[in-house]
Amino acid sequence: MSDPYAAAPEDRFSFGLWTVGHRGGDPFGLPTRPPVEPETIVERLAEVGAWGVSLHDDDLVPFGSSPAERDRIVARFGEAVRGAGLCVPMTTVDLFRQPVFKDGALTAADPAVRRFALRKAVAAIDIGAELGAGIFVLWGGREGVESGAARDPRVALERYREGVDFLCEYVRSQGLATRIALEAKPNEPRAHIYLPTTGHMLHFIETLAHPEMLGVNPEMAHESMAGLSFSQSVGQALWAGKLFHVDLNSQNGPRFDQDFRFGAEDLKEAFLTVRLLERSGYDGPRHFDARAYRSEDDIDVYAAFARGCIRNYKILAAKAAAFDTNEAIQAACDKAGAAQLSEPTPGFSPEVLEAIRDEDFTALLANTEGRHHEAADQLMIEHILGI
Repeated sequence: MSDPYAAAPEDRFSFGLWTVGHRGGDPFGLPTRPPVEPETIVERLAEVGAWGVSLHDDDLVPFGSSPAERDRIVARFGEAVRGAGLCVPMTTVDLFRQPVFKDGALTAADPAVRRFALRKAVAAIDIGAELGAGIFVLWGGREGVESGAARDPRVALERYREGVDFLCEYVRSQGLATRIALEAKPNEPRAHIYLPTTGHMLHFIETLAHPEMLGVNPEMAHESMAGLSFSQSVGQALWAGKLFHVDLNSQNGPRFDQDFRFGAEDLKEAFLTVRLLERSGYDGPRHFDARAYRSEDDIDVYAAFARGCIRNYKILAAKAAAFDTNEAIQAACDKAGAAQLSEPTPGFSPEVLEAIRDEDFTALLANTEGRHHEAADQLMIEHILGI
């Protein structure tokens, strides 16, 4: 009997080399798992049903490699990906790990650091193009401050804008179809990161020279670290037509970035996110930017962690489909105003304004009936729990 929650290619599930390849180290402890070659990771991801594999430039090509070594590594990896029947939907650049970026990358005070960051990012775009990736994610992990004494955020954001515009112009000059997705995070590794939420990123995009080339890559843990609803952040990105990529994981409250297995924490928010993605027609990668617990061995990274991410998404997708066809639940949602919200607010005209001024709101103001959100939410909780 086939597993209804096993991955299928049309699910478009992907993992990063840095996710399943994470060795279990943390700021307080040494790694608990041995390193794994990228080609081996590809083979194991194929076994659990993944559709794609993503990477930072330095995940694949060690920092400082020669051009010849770089070409050999990328070619070998591309062969492994094709041989396993996977694809590379997204690549990104590491502008945070090396000491040179201690004061930022695209927003570093030193212009030479900014130029070096641009060179590294352009090289990462080239790797993505060579591997067939259509999306390039840009996360500014060091773009921020611990103290603003020597920083004017207006000037820093102008440098940020110039850097992203440079990368867009490079993509255009090469005739690439690459789309750039900006990723937000409120803090860590810096105390305060510029453009800390998806909403900040969406506004920033509108200030750029080629906003049509850019979208966002919301991450569940990052929005949760700011105390925000991830499903609402994804909803705003979808509403704006800017959801190019999405990072799925889980987070236990506003603390350090935990990157737990998707569905391991806050099942209600995970359910709402899956329901939104499935209803919206989003056809991009469902990317798991998560890591196995430090306690796990290499076998469980794939057998329990990676499969668990996939199964939890598929289980929640099935529950979301059933939720939307359950007549009692839909009646409760409509009673709480779901159908009313679908009715457009009238556009302005002098005649409409006059009609609103003349409208009798006496009955509305006297109405004391509640909006019945408790009942709808309770039915959703029971549905998630299988009641």
